[in-house]
Amino acid sequence: MPLAARLIPCLDVAAGRVVKGTRFVDLVDAGDPVELASRYADDGADEIVILDIAATREARPAMVDLIRRAARTLDVPLAVGGGVRTYDDAAAFLDAGADKVSLNSGALRDPALIGRVAKKLGSQSVVIAIDAARVDDRWQVHAVSGTEATARDARDWAAEAVERGAGEVLLTSIDRDGTRSGYDVELTRAVADRVAVPVIASGGAGSVADVVEVLTAGGAQAALLASLLHLGMTTIPALKAALAERGVAIRHPAPAISPEEVAAWIG
Repeated sequence: MPLAARLIPCLDVAAGRVVKGTRFVDLVDAGDPVELASRYADDGADEIVILDIAATREARPAMVDLIRRAARTLDVPLAVGGGVRTYDDAAAFLDAGADKVSLNSGALRDPALIGRVAKKLGSQSVVIAIDAARVDDRWQVHAVSGTEATARDARDWAAEAVERGAGEVLLTSIDRDGTRSGYDVELTRAVADRVAVPVIASGGAGSVADVVEVLTAGGAQAALLASLLHLGMTTIPALKAALAERGVAIRHPAPAISPEEVAAWIG
């Protein structure tokens, strides 16, 4: 039986504030991370992801104090990433109350880091985050918040990371990020077909239909949401109602929403 779909708000944080941009640039302020995380959890989010997008560029650990404050307010799983270069960095997140740690640039530079973290913290706590952009007939992996191209192919890197112990893949399309033009369903399906762990689709959600598509045709088990929620284009209850209406199994029921409200969001 397939796993129930998850809806996961993503909070990209810089200088203590949630930001959102397009293709990882042109960032604008979107609010306080703890307040937003709490609001989305109350709305029925299945998990929350907080990514300190400046930590790797600034060669510092992510904001553990912020994570500790957020974890205290949440009753849903919390995944955290940014600046994780060592096992100690990862363990500090979990000690602060996070349930999962996201590895990205640190794992690209030191792939053995995945195994070290998974061995001590468990694969269920390790998410491999992959930022990929299309180049001809492949998807090229990028490091440092999408600013540094690598020689790795997204499909191959996902498979290697899972083999090393990652329990989940957080897959972001750089080409679609912030564009609200829809997820890269082809990329998501290509990676989902290569790994036996859940894939979280990220980058490009612009409508309820986009979310439905990536969770069905794209093979994703979860959809990451940012602009769609931050800009008030829809809500988690409306998304869950729409998914249920289309026969997509959802993990946790959202707060009640009227048929009229669902119709308004779906259009």
